[in-house]
Amino acid sequence: MSLDLIFDIVLAYLLDLIIGDPYWLPHPVRAIGWLIIRLEQFLRSLIEIYCNKIGNVNIVKIERLAGFILTTFVVFVTFIIVFSILKIAASISMVLFHIINVYFIYSSMAVKCLADEAMKIYIMLKNENMLAAKKQLVMLLNRDTKDLSKKEIMLGVIECISENTVDGVISPLFYAIVGSFWGISAPLAYAFKAASTLDSMVGHMNEKYINFGKFSAKIDDVTNYIPARLSGILIPLSSFFCGMGFLKSFSIMIRDRKNHKSPNSAYPEAAVAGALGIRLGGPYPHFGKIVKKQTIGELVKEVELSDIRKAIKLMHIATFLFLIFSLGILVFYNTI
Repeated sequence: MSLDLIFDIVLAYLLDLIIGDPYWLPHPVRAIGWLIIRLEQFLRSLIEIYCNKIGNVNIVKIERLAGFILTTFVVFVTFIIVFSILKIAASISMVLFHIINVYFIYSSMAVKCLADEAMKIYIMLKNENMLAAKKQLVMLLNRDTKDLSKKEIMLGVIECISENTVDGVISPLFYAIVGSFWGISAPLAYAFKAASTLDSMVGHMNEKYINFGKFSAKIDDVTNYIPARLSGILIPLSSFFCGMGFLKSFSIMIRDRKNHKSPNSAYPEAAVAGALGIRLGGPYPHFGKIVKKQTIGELVKEVELSDIRKAIKLMHIATFLFLIFSLGILVFYNTI
């Protein structure tokens, strides 16, 4: 392992922390999204042709097979494209290789983007602009927000920060660091990003995607499995440095870590809820229906607007701690 690759990861993290994702800068995830849409259309057209030709078919198995093909193809192609681009860049110039490597790792994370989107809602709520806050929250949670109270919006934002601390920050950083042992930091981080994008686009439990998106949802669960559990340690540690109560954060995480339909989401959510002394989850309205959801955390106090900023702070410190611990391991490994 080269120390240059470690430097690339640090630089990528700092770039994301400072400049985030400017709207004018082309983002590789858009290309992944385009590929998913086109391939889904192609596979669904094949399913339709096959069903019309054969007649009596097991549509559940066919859709699950198509979903497996979609997920495998998109993740594999994403890895190969990023790997090939870096190989070509390295054959031209190592400087070019490191520039592109840093760009891919940087664009796989969403530290500043997550904080900025949450702060937009914070400012809207501070100015009592409820309508704008509800519209902004829809973009983050994909949830019906028109009947939400100010308290429910704040809880929704904190829930989003908690969950995306793993999916948008710790996980891509985790795969970049793991990949650095074999010189594939960016390809592995983007293979994860492809899996995450697939889950957000097709991994839904509705009639259209319950079979087609099943494999994508499972892969997302698998890829976030270790990072989510790391967050269950990192966030309580962060709460200690923030003076929010390490023991409460850790004990609530242990107690409520399974209070979610996702095998991963409750780890960061419970840790944040424990640190802030609030309760997340519970039933919520979703386009005319009430969706039942387990509660996470203890209601020590009512949620406050300042808790949004505290959740962002926990996310920043947890990510920084993970980077520092990981870099220590990488440097030690590089010296033995």
